[in-house]
Amino acid sequence: MLATLTLWGHALAALLFGAIALSQVRRAGDAVPQLAFTAALACTALWALAVAGIGPRELPTTIAETVCDLAWLAFMFALARRGRDERQALAVTLIYGVVLVIAVAMTTLDIALGASLGPVSPALATAALVMRMMIAVSALVLVHHLHAAVAPHSRHGIRLAVAALALFWGIGLTLYGAAYFSGSWPAGMAAVRGLVLVVLAPVFALAVHRNDDWSLRLSRTVAYQSLSLAAVALYVALMIVATGLIAGIGGSHARIVQTAFVFGATTAMLTLLSTPWLRAWIKVKLAKHLFRHRYDYRAEWVRFTDTLGRPDDGGAPLEQRIVKAVADVTDSPAGLLLTPDGAGLAVTGAWNWPGEAIAAGDEPLARYLAETGRIVELDPLRTTEGDAAERAVVPLWLLDSPDAWALVPLTHFNALAGVIVLARPPIARALDWEDFDLLKMLGRQAASYLAEAATHAVLAEARRFDEFNRRFAFIIHDIKNLVSQLTLVARNAERHADNPAFRADMVATLGDAADRMNALLQRLSQHHRGRAERAVPVDLGAFVESLATARRAQHPIDVVGSAPAALADPARLDQVLGHLVQNAIEASPPTRPVTLALGSQDGRATIDVIDHGCGMAPAFVRDQLFRPFVSSKPGGFGLGAFEARQLTEAMGGTLTVASREGEGTRFRVALPVATADALGKAA
Repeated sequence: MLATLTLWGHALAALLFGAIALSQVRRAGDAVPQLAFTAALACTALWALAVAGIGPRELPTTIAETVCDLAWLAFMFALARRGRDERQALAVTLIYGVVLVIAVAMTTLDIALGASLGPVSPALATAALVMRMMIAVSALVLVHHLHAAVAPHSRHGIRLAVAALALFWGIGLTLYGAAYFSGSWPAGMAAVRGLVLVVLAPVFALAVHRNDDWSLRLSRTVAYQSLSLAAVALYVALMIVATGLIAGIGGSHARIVQTAFVFGATTAMLTLLSTPWLRAWIKVKLAKHLFRHRYDYRAEWVRFTDTLGRPDDGGAPLEQRIVKAVADVTDSPAGLLLTPDGAGLAVTGAWNWPGEAIAAGDEPLARYLAETGRIVELDPLRTTEGDAAERAVVPLWLLDSPDAWALVPLTHFNALAGVIVLARPPIARALDWEDFDLLKMLGRQAASYLAEAATHAVLAEARRFDEFNRRFAFIIHDIKNLVSQLTLVARNAERHADNPAFRADMVATLGDAADRMNALLQRLSQHHRGRAERAVPVDLGAFVESLATARRAQHPIDVVGSAPAALADPARLDQVLGHLVQNAIEASPPTRPVTLALGSQDGRATIDVIDHGCGMAPAFVRDQLFRPFVSSKPGGFGLGAFEARQLTEAMGGTLTVASREGEGTRFRVALPVATADALGKAA
């Protein structure tokens, strides 16, 4: 049953693949990918025909299968080379070349097995299975890289072909893996593979009509990963061949010799690859010989901005992140950041720099870099080959430091924002034009970060000064109110000094003024932290009457109406009403009293401060009344109404105003009404 299924499945697959190949002969033309695709279809048909007619394990069939694998790899290779320049073509050739070496070695083993070379045949049979699995694994990885390297706008056209190739080698890997681990040939799985080929044939046919432009964009990551894969595959192949030969000639101690050989070779390889110098050397050689440009500019820019914009878990400062971001470009293991300090430079940041660096004698260097913006290599300056002008401006501490390798100026709008001293990379080399261009661009970007940080620091300092100036302006305004209050008391004392009631009001006014002056002195103290009182229930009737009593020595004040207890900060409320009453007194004629009217509206307690002065224009009320430093009074500071509204809103209330020119002004302070629970706690 299985033999019949294997025969008819592979025969039908051969018929389908052969028909598709014949249909592509005329369309192939001279396009290399199309020719390779047609050849791969024809090789698949021949291999399937060999399985059906000869058997899956005969020598011609295994050779035909290897040729089929190589044909499909050649098709992928043709796509990978399409549109590449010579260096990138060399990289692609190396990647697929290693897989070709494995395939040739596998074919050699198949021929050796077919020739029956005596006692080494079992070891060679196992090695052949392992190498065929390696071919399948390598092909699957290359299929993934092929899909990743295709241009996004063309990816939909190759998706079916990629899926078909992945399934093609996936079933092969499963078949040979089962044979390797079970020790016997899985005839059932071999029969199923013929049915899978029958299913794959129409998928390839559909992919032909959707091929579009299978253009690739081979990235450095894909190239490095593929080269790493090829190197690992070649290493494993060599280990398999070597251990197979040892098994054939090692006698009774073959297993011990195999173990020692694999362990020693692997240890030596890992030791070499862990050397920073070797890794840097490999990276330099690959970039030099496989790519047109030394740097992958997109990857470098993403890494640079990511290092600058996102601090690590340790919260590294900006200066250290700038040094690291620039040093990573040239693989420098350390660096310093020097920033302008007067006429010279000072060390403000370091990353992995050995020891402590102290800038000295760097004034000429700062001037030179600010004027030219040139990147300075230090190694030529330590010999007679360097530029004499640069040698004259570079300080001795840099030339005497063996770790210092290059100076990268950070310029922002033609001004020197800093200088980065790069340490010598593991592979010392001379900087070329690509290094200069990239480092200059990154230096300008890093300088913008430094300039932004400096601007933030200046703004923060300006905000602190602004806050200080605002506080001082409020204090000056309060002092002005106290001076006006005492001036009115002194003026009225000349006329009413004999009146006992006036003398009592005058004493109260003087006491209130003294308390306010002491409060101002506390606010001016450097140990004053500000005042933040919790809102408490306030009896507005008693509070307003006490305020009116203290001010009646200045001007007549009437208190009318009643209001419920309100939630307020007594000190803030006294300051708010003090501003409003003082403004009302100054705006009122001497014979017209200021009225303090208590009431309630919309569930809030209200206090109205009413005067019968000259009033204010609607435009002034709307646009300027509550703006600081804007006043309608000669010599006024324009802070009373502004501070009164700020304090009222801080207590959860509102301050509104209604005014009419020639008739007067009404300021209304509305505060939250104290709840029963708040009144109970206060009691």
